[in-house]
Amino acid sequence: MEILSISDLNTAQIIEMFVGGSLLIFSAYISFPLTNWLVQKSFNNWYKYAESEWTKAFFHTNLTRKVALIAPSLIIQIAVGLVPHVNKDVTSIIKNIAVSVTIFYLLRVLLALLDIFENLQVQNSQKEKRPKAIKSYVQLSKILLIILGTIVIISTLIDRSPLIFLSGIGAMSAVLLIVFKDTLTSFVAGIQLTATDMLRVGDWIEMPQVGADGEVTEIALHTVRVQNWDKTITAVPTWRLMSESFKNWRGMAESGGRRIKKVLVIDSSSVRFLSEDDLQRLKRAERIKLYLESREKSIKLYHHEVETRIGNLSHDRLNRRSLTNLGTFRAYVDLYLHEHPLVHDDMTRIVRVMESSAEGIPLEVYCFTTTTKWKDYENIQSDIFEHFFAILPEFGLRLYQKPGSGDFKTFLK
Repeated sequence: MEILSISDLNTAQIIEMFVGGSLLIFSAYISFPLTNWLVQKSFNNWYKYAESEWTKAFFHTNLTRKVALIAPSLIIQIAVGLVPHVNKDVTSIIKNIAVSVTIFYLLRVLLALLDIFENLQVQNSQKEKRPKAIKSYVQLSKILLIILGTIVIISTLIDRSPLIFLSGIGAMSAVLLIVFKDTLTSFVAGIQLTATDMLRVGDWIEMPQVGADGEVTEIALHTVRVQNWDKTITAVPTWRLMSESFKNWRGMAESGGRRIKKVLVIDSSSVRFLSEDDLQRLKRAERIKLYLESREKSIKLYHHEVETRIGNLSHDRLNRRSLTNLGTFRAYVDLYLHEHPLVHDDMTRIVRVMESSAEGIPLEVYCFTTTTKWKDYENIQSDIFEHFFAILPEFGLRLYQKPGSGDFKTFLK
């Protein structure tokens, strides 16, 4: 005969039920510390014999407590049927609750394993030339596990098949696509970024439209975390990196050279032909002596040909070729960069005169340093241009500079 309520039990049956229930609760209570001790000891022993780092991850110390927490609910769901004189419906409810708790703690173990694998992958990636960003994959896996675990737990509590909920999710797919639109878009964008190797952790990127200019520290499911050079943090939605443009400086870092592209604005009124005295004085500079001699020889040959052709008219300035102080300075700059030990000789090096303007004649210096470190790069280019500023008067040239208050005071005097 089935017992429907406690009032239908006699005293002996009530005592048996409470003793059985007390033993069940006590067994569940002591199962946690015992299991925790046993699992921790076993994990420590297995950890010593594990050769692979990935194998060791299964025996990580962070998992011991989470694994041990499964024991109490596991004991209850197995042994609750052994407690005498308990209604079958009550037994079924307790068992379903215990199964749900077991699933919950098992889900926590799986999530902890994902965290451990992610940390291990990050550590290994730091040693590689191409760090792998797996945080977005881990986050998506967590979301899927939590959704699946929630469905199974609810199905267990109401004693229904999980397939009922899964079929319901199929019918709600349109709603779910709207709810998880950003998540799905960001996940696809993250896959494209990593698959095409457009972005890695450690890259320096510039994205002015979102105020990002710094190093990528994290590629997550929804956002890419950028630490700017002023130490502020910018979180960029992952999908924006696929739909909008950004500059990645990784190519510069991998090439081993960083570009210098600066302009010296020469006062046009200081540009002139070099006199014989100028040539003799500049030949004292070992750096351009061979250049000057070579150019002089070429000019003499040209003058000889012109004189043969047009006679005395060849002595007219309009029919002659002469070296200019700007052209000679341009050659000096090119030779100086060629000899500089911290300027990359295997990369593009150009010194050119650009289109003149109302402010003067721009002389552009284009070259690459042998280092990509920011501080060293700035020191190198500062040293180079400080030298150019100081040497300009030796060629009879002046930098263009707008008149200041001091210039007007001197003029008025």
